[in-house]
Amino acid sequence: MWLNPADVRLDDLLTVLKDRTEPTDYPTATTIEQQVPVYDAARARTAVPRDLQAEFVRAFADGPGILVLKGAFSNDVVDAATAAFQRMIAEQHRSGVAAGDHFARPGANDRVWNALEKLAVDAPEVFVAYYANDLLALVSAAWLGPAYQVTSQVNVVNPGGEGQTAHRDYHLGFQSDEVAAQYPEHVHRLSPVLTLQGAVAHCDMPVESGPTLYLPHSQKYSLGYLAYRRPEFQAYFVENHVQLPLEKGDAVFFNPALFHAAGSNRSAGILRMANLLQVSSAFGRAMESIDRARMIEAVYPVLRDLADPAAVENVIAATAEGYAFPTNLDRDQPIDGLAPRTQADLVRLAVTGQWGPDQLHQALIRHGERRRTHDDGDAGDA
Repeated sequence: MWLNPADVRLDDLLTVLKDRTEPTDYPTATTIEQQVPVYDAARARTAVPRDLQAEFVRAFADGPGILVLKGAFSNDVVDAATAAFQRMIAEQHRSGVAAGDHFARPGANDRVWNALEKLAVDAPEVFVAYYANDLLALVSAAWLGPAYQVTSQVNVVNPGGEGQTAHRDYHLGFQSDEVAAQYPEHVHRLSPVLTLQGAVAHCDMPVESGPTLYLPHSQKYSLGYLAYRRPEFQAYFVENHVQLPLEKGDAVFFNPALFHAAGSNRSAGILRMANLLQVSSAFGRAMESIDRARMIEAVYPVLRDLADPAAVENVIAATAEGYAFPTNLDRDQPIDGLAPRTQADLVRLAVTGQWGPDQLHQALIRHGERRRTHDDGDAGDA
């Protein structure tokens, strides 16, 4: 029922990678390049929607884990959004904001967190034209069903900028090996179907500019969330990844369990900009709205006096928010890992340090403020 890190073996991944992408499984695709189905957007828009969605699901689940939609976004729409994103990056530079990257050296990239909300507030006409895209909606609904939620982060890898290390993505991909191993095997199978990863090219991306590197079919390796940090897996990825050049307006979508990484920019002058789309299932949320900070402050005087550490943990699990996301990664940056400190972490610190109720109250306020996308009374400051 649980996956054992001791069972991770590169040979098992290599067995999975023997799978091949069959053109007959993707009749609407115009070509298969380096195991990846490549679709012409104009042709895709004439297909029967359900048939096309079935091809998308086949690619993400049982196929290579990735597909490309050529010309998914028109140049005028992309250019307008690019101009807005460039203004945001310039403002970050002026204000001294340092936006980090989960899987790359800090400072190698320019990154705009929560670009979705910022674009909507700063340039609503541009936002509407961009997110009215029919193929984005079609592929999102194919993998996640209706009522999905879109988020977006802009990433710019500058000339000479190093790319990312190979990884899997959100959710389990953002956990340490130790934490991931605590989740039962069926959750390792569930995590990839809760999210769809995508990227829209905001400029032409020849190989030397570092478009995404990936291992087709690697999403099917069952222990992948426990494996991708291992040196032998990283080394294999470096030597055997594939990489497709992209043109402005192309969109790539992939299963978040696919081994992948942004490439290094070896070009002389290409500011490689991509709008990274992370689309989430509607089903990852509780039924009721809960004011957990209010609950914590109510029970804390009793909780602080509990003598049994296991009982303390049980109460914290039922009371506080134990997951770091969603949050505002401009303000609430990760500490010693891929995720920021959680509300539950604060309560543990308070109990261990025997904080007074007022000290905990102030810490909860600061924690909540870091997670907000704008200050009260300034809805435009996303």
